[in-house]
Amino acid sequence: MGGMADGHNPTEWTRNADWRPSDVDTERASAARMYDYYLGGSCNFEIDRVKAAEVLGVLPEARTFARQNRHFLRRSVEYAVSHGVRQFLDLGSGLPTAGNVHEIAQRAVPDAHVVYVDNEPVAVSHSLDLLRNNPYATCIQEDVSRPNSVLHHPETKRLIDFSQPLMVLMCAVLHFVPDERRPADIVRAYSDALASGSYLALSHATASDYPDRLADVIGIYQQTQNTAHLRSRSEITAMLAPFEHLVFPGVVYTPQWRPEHWADVGDPAESLAFAALAYLP
Repeated sequence: MGGMADGHNPTEWTRNADWRPSDVDTERASAARMYDYYLGGSCNFEIDRVKAAEVLGVLPEARTFARQNRHFLRRSVEYAVSHGVRQFLDLGSGLPTAGNVHEIAQRAVPDAHVVYVDNEPVAVSHSLDLLRNNPYATCIQEDVSRPNSVLHHPETKRLIDFSQPLMVLMCAVLHFVPDERRPADIVRAYSDALASGSYLALSHATASDYPDRLADVIGIYQQTQNTAHLRSRSEITAMLAPFEHLVFPGVVYTPQWRPEHWADVGDPAESLAFAALAYLP
């Protein structure tokens, strides 16, 4: 999640507000708040900044990863909107930074419905504040690896009509789900709830090109609330098996997915993540 809406700049209002929820863990870094730091946000604590700085010391490309992930999210939402999708479920939506799904969708379709889902209290608190005057969007605090809880949440059922096409977004979230939680089964559980014409946008970190340095990064994340589990292109592709079609160009590095200008792609491996948009005919 991210950006400005209704005249609010997240950077400014987080500096001035008492924005710390009572149930937030400030003793261990949070992946969502570290990601916010990579993007230049201010919704983070000292422990998050310390751990994020450790990651950047090993892997400066982490900022590129975060930026390119946001760009992929925007392009995929724009694609879905242009193909008739009017409702969105953003899993692991994170903190407001730049380019909210509801902003992108509602620019084209003012009454597009959006449900954001995150288990990080700061992310949910900020999101609800940002959305307080928006009747078509909300945020719920749930674990995205528990599809039944997400899909049957009262707010999800209020805003999402599962008989109609829906875009599900799982951007930079499944690499925090360990193998024993069976991430492919999680994807399948969400896909089983979708109507024909629905989409899944997925991005996932990989260690394919920087295995040694990323091993050090994994070690840093093991000291946070969210351990990282990087996967290969083939493993990421296998997660999309429930969908019959991948929108061209398939599973590629995030900046390679339908870029507006090829000059913006640079070295795609620096994005550290693969991405795809899957379609359910």
